[in-house]
Amino acid sequence: MTKSRGNVHPVAAGVTFQEEVVRSVWARRFLGGLRIVLGFMFLWPFLDKLFGLGYMTPAAKAWIDGGTPAQGFMTHAEGPFAGFFASISGPWADWLFMLGLLGIGVAVLAGAGLKIAALAGGLLLLLMYLAEFPLGTTGAYTNPIFDSHWVEGLGLAVLAATYAGDTWGVGKWWGRKVGNGILR
Repeated sequence: MTKSRGNVHPVAAGVTFQEEVVRSVWARRFLGGLRIVLGFMFLWPFLDKLFGLGYMTPAAKAWIDGGTPAQGFMTHAEGPFAGFFASISGPWADWLFMLGLLGIGVAVLAGAGLKIAALAGGLLLLLMYLAEFPLGTTGAYTNPIFDSHWVEGLGLAVLAATYAGDTWGVGKWWGRKVGNGILR
């Protein structure tokens, strides 16, 4: 239970803050840094695919110029799930993918809505992992089971579980507004 903080919003009385979960100030700072890095890892692909900044998306394939960011990925999926991804590919997938990247990136960078962002981000990363399923693929991956999708997904879960938005983010303010529920 949170100690009385004087004139506190009624929801905040039962809110858990990061200091209560992570005692080390350095650990909180590292979690805050991880949150910023992971948030940018979702926001940057959104910007690159939207405007075709030339990193992974050439200008000619920008979403604002008619590019298809999710459809291209899904129709070129490999492995045992390739048929599934090709069958569900469509314009709706581009919208869902891009809104997902934007929403997850903004929420994680801001430090608010980390639980929903972790769930949505974990689902998105799982689908991307299955589309590139490395098991049985030789020469293309350094590990036949685990890849960066796993690390990023677990990172999102750790950020949500440790209230990492409280350090260098708006998590404390947000927690006072919404409590510890799924919106936290």
